[in-house]
Amino acid sequence: MAPRPLAGFDWRRIAYNVLVSRALDEVEEATNRNRATVPKDHVVLYQFSARGHDVAQCILGALIDGRHDAAGAYYRSRPLLLSLGLPLDDALGSPLGRAGGFSDGRDIGVVCNLPNRDGPIVLPMSGDVGSQYTPTAGWAQAITYHRDTLKDAGWAGSIGVALGGDASVATNGFWSALTMATTLKLPMLFYIEDNDLGISVKGEMQTPGGNIAKNLASFANLFVRDGDGTDPAASATLLKECVDHVRGGGGPALVHLTLPRLSSHSGPDNQKGYRTDAEIAADQARDPLPRLRSYLVPALLSAADWSAREGEVARDVEHALSAARARPVPDASRIAEHVRAEDGDGAPEAFGGVPRAIRRDLGGTEVPREDGEMLRFAEAVRRTLRRELEVNPRVVVFGEDVGKKGGVHLVTEGLQKQFGNARVFDTSLSEEGIIGRASGLAISGLMPVAEIQFRKYADPATEQLNNTGTMRWRTANRFAAPMVVRMPGGFGKDVGDPWHSLSDEVRFAHAYGWQVAMPSNAADAVGLLRAAMRSPDPTVFFEHRSLLMTGDGSARYPGDDYVLPFGKARVVQPGGSLTLVSWGAMVHRCAEAAARFPGVVELIDLRTIAPWDHSAVLGSVIKTGRCLIVHEDNLTAGFGAEVGAFVAQEAFWHLDAPVQRLAPKDIPMPYHPVLLDAVLPDADRIAISVEELLRA
Repeated sequence: MAPRPLAGFDWRRIAYNVLVSRALDEVEEATNRNRATVPKDHVVLYQFSARGHDVAQCILGALIDGRHDAAGAYYRSRPLLLSLGLPLDDALGSPLGRAGGFSDGRDIGVVCNLPNRDGPIVLPMSGDVGSQYTPTAGWAQAITYHRDTLKDAGWAGSIGVALGGDASVATNGFWSALTMATTLKLPMLFYIEDNDLGISVKGEMQTPGGNIAKNLASFANLFVRDGDGTDPAASATLLKECVDHVRGGGGPALVHLTLPRLSSHSGPDNQKGYRTDAEIAADQARDPLPRLRSYLVPALLSAADWSAREGEVARDVEHALSAARARPVPDASRIAEHVRAEDGDGAPEAFGGVPRAIRRDLGGTEVPREDGEMLRFAEAVRRTLRRELEVNPRVVVFGEDVGKKGGVHLVTEGLQKQFGNARVFDTSLSEEGIIGRASGLAISGLMPVAEIQFRKYADPATEQLNNTGTMRWRTANRFAAPMVVRMPGGFGKDVGDPWHSLSDEVRFAHAYGWQVAMPSNAADAVGLLRAAMRSPDPTVFFEHRSLLMTGDGSARYPGDDYVLPFGKARVVQPGGSLTLVSWGAMVHRCAEAAARFPGVVELIDLRTIAPWDHSAVLGSVIKTGRCLIVHEDNLTAGFGAEVGAFVAQEAFWHLDAPVQRLAPKDIPMPYHPVLLDAVLPDADRIAISVEELLRA
């Protein structure tokens, strides 16, 4: 008699999910093969099969059953989602681009997500490779925070599981997450399914020796297991061993399973261009589905039972296919919804971020105190962070050097000592990891305040920043990751350079879903930072180096409850003949120049550039008839071009002269003060531009 399958698994359910996954793949592949003879809207344009990966994934899915478990997955992970409760009509309807489902037709059908308030979730996937790892590590850290700091026992024993192919272990995200998980001993499982192909590139080109498990065998604080993913018994044994290790508090684990890719990389891919017939046949001979059948029949199921299960799957998939194809196409009139939160009463809340009721209970006022003491910019930011840490236990502040040192600009000085290293902590040197971690923390319901040490250093985090900003829109409001990213940049006191002095704020004004604050003074910094930390949307909070390093921007403290709405400009100086628009540290140079033209120049400080105050600028230009825009970012395609284009379009018939811009030439910030002065607009040059425009 054959031995009974490993106890502790619902093998009947696993078999059902594997058979469903195979059937879904076959439906999509067959439709694509016959696309010339089937209706156009039945073709899945981005089709990725999981054949060969399905058995091990469904076994893994059977182990992800905690209320606060989360998986970060990738495009070949549909078997896992089926195991976690993905409806079959969603599994087929989303790849067809139909209404509803993962994204309401907004994202590729294999880029999935699965919200669940009372069970395991699948974090929103992304279209880039390796970006699933650091958000999963962030979720794993959130488990420890909810459990140990917020004292929520419901999070005990929870895990984060990151799934990836063998090629993904070459990415920044993998190594950053591995560093986070092992240094912090996080409850995280790395599940690496190795089919020895990264599209067409063999595994030995991704990993020396082609086996990441062997290479990590001596990695500190990492429990490693390696095996054959086509063998159900071996897969179940290794996976259970790793999950038990992580749930039991042993720290992170990595399991590496080898398995075949029984399909082309994707629908349009012809693998025969880079694989021999013998290689393809060898993989087909390793198909894990027959091995699963042999493992279960007759030890657990009879041959008739297996056949009955195949019939059940065929009926279920046929019904789901009909339902999916009957779904309407998405409503194009709603395509602009969910770029940012709709936070009014009754509006549905996405999964992620501090709950609306908690945020509203924090209160706030737009009326500043008038008797507050004078503060420099850096102290205003520090005091605001301190206050929000006091009143909102879901706030966490982190980044490189923000803990013991208090940040390279000392903005967070003393906060770790006051609030502890669970709430104010240092990170490893990886901007990908900082933002990806923030994403996982935010989805768990926390408010992460992440520091990128200098604006230029945000570049390695570009994928995570983009994925965060687009999350709400591309999941049709199913998920969101509100966070604050503090980002010093711009010229310093008497110094610049191409690395620490980059401004480049227009890049974030162009980033979908992000708010961008660029305060010019301490009072505005308080109000905008507090608003950002209580917002349902992610925010880039730009701290100008010149303001951090000098007394420029000092202002009276507006109070512990002061909240300044985004998109509300400030009139620094009223005037009737010319509108001068600026933001950030350049406001002070503009104010010095504008003071030479009292009653003539109206100086507007935008304060935020996403959103920005269109009505304030338009109203002023209609009154004055002239507009000069001054900023620190490059002239070409800087944000001033957007403001100027808007003014030219909306106030054309009110203009008495062409809209003008004054900004640095299209070169990086130089180091030597003489060169820096030659590049940056100063008060004298601004005044000259004002005079010229007044004469025009």
